[in-house]
This record gives sequence, C-alpha cells and structure tokens, in this order.
Amino acid sequence: MMDFFKPQVLFDSLMYSILGVAVFWVSFLIIDKITPYHLWNEIVEKKNQPLATVVAAMCLGIAIIVAAAIH
Repeated sequence: MMDFFKPQVLFDSLMYSILGVAVFWVSFLIIDKITPYHLWNEIVEKKNQPLATVVAAMCLGIAIIVAAAIH
C-alpha cells in the first residue's frame, strides 16, 4: 500500500540538500574573502545594486554547479 514512500529516499534527499547548501555557503564565503571589499557591507549598507546583481548571478552559477554535482 505504501510502496511509493521510501524513507531512505527522503533521508538521502535531505542529506544532499544540506550538503549542497553547505558547499554553496562555503564557496560564497571564499568568494567574499578573495574580493578586495566586503560584499555584504557593499550590498546592504552602501546599496551597491550592480554588485548585488553580479553576486546574484554568481550565486545562481554556484547553485547550478552544486546541484549538477550532487545529482
């Protein structure tokens, strides 16, 4: 009756999701450290919209790479 629900699949999906978010966050921190300025301060405090757009594109790129690697 419950052949469609497999707890191991749910657990694996959650673990890969957590792994993907961790890899994404670490890569963002590395990018933040190698840039000559602090990205978060530039975007939030100084309202640097072009930098926010570039960081958003970078985040999407990293997320696609992480998703493809995990899949």
